[in-house]
Amino acid sequence: MLLDPLATGVFGWFQWPPRRGMANAGVVVDTDGITLVDTLMTPSQWEPFAQAVEESGLPVRRTVLTSSSVEFAGGTGRFKLSAVYGSRQTSVHLDQPPNVDSWRALYPAEAAEFDEVTTRPVSHVVSSDVQLTDAVALYATAGPMEENLVAVLPGAQIMFAGAMCSFGVTPLCWQGDLRRWADELDRLATLAPIVVPGHGPIGGEEEVRDLQAYLRACVD
Repeated sequence: MLLDPLATGVFGWFQWPPRRGMANAGVVVDTDGITLVDTLMTPSQWEPFAQAVEESGLPVRRTVLTSSSVEFAGGTGRFKLSAVYGSRQTSVHLDQPPNVDSWRALYPAEAAEFDEVTTRPVSHVVSSDVQLTDAVALYATAGPMEENLVAVLPGAQIMFAGAMCSFGVTPLCWQGDLRRWADELDRLATLAPIVVPGHGPIGGEEEVRDLQAYLRACVD
C-alpha cells in the first residue's frame, strides 16, 4: 500500500473497502517534519502505514487524534517520539486502562490483534481552535464524542475530518450527541472544499450535507 498524494506535501491513507474498524489517516509534511492525523487501529493496519511514512526519511513530530476511539488512536504507540494532540475527553479516555473486551465485541474481525495494541496518552490537550503549524489548523468540534477535533490545511484546501465524517459508511456515535453533530457540520462544511473522512472515500460539501441529513433523520 502507498500513501495517496492529495496536494504538495499532503497524503491520505485509505483503507478499502470502508467499514467499521477500517479508518483513514492523513500525513502532512511540515517545515520540521511530519504531522499525522490519526493512527489506525491494529498492527496489521498501522504497520504498513508507519512503514510508508518512514520511507519519507522525515521525523514524525506530531500526531493529531480526531477521537479517542481505537479506530483512530490504536496506533499511537507505534509513533513513540511524536507529540500527541487530542481533546480533553480524548486525553481522559487514553489515560484510563483500555476496555479490550469492548474492542473485541465491536470489531470481531480484528479481535486477535488487540493484545498488541498499546496506546499513548495525549501530551498536548486542544480545547479550542488553534493554528498548530504553518500548514495545519485544528478546530475543536463535537458529535461522535462530546469533544472531537478536525485538522484543516488552508493552503491545500483540505480538511481531515476523521471521526466527524463517514462517507458511504454508517457513522457511529460514542458518548456523543447526534443533534449537535449535525449542527457542527454546518461550520465544518465551510472550512475546506476537499474533505477526507474518517471512513470512506474523499468527498466535499455534498457528502457532508448527506451525512448531516442522515444524522438529522436519526434525531427525528
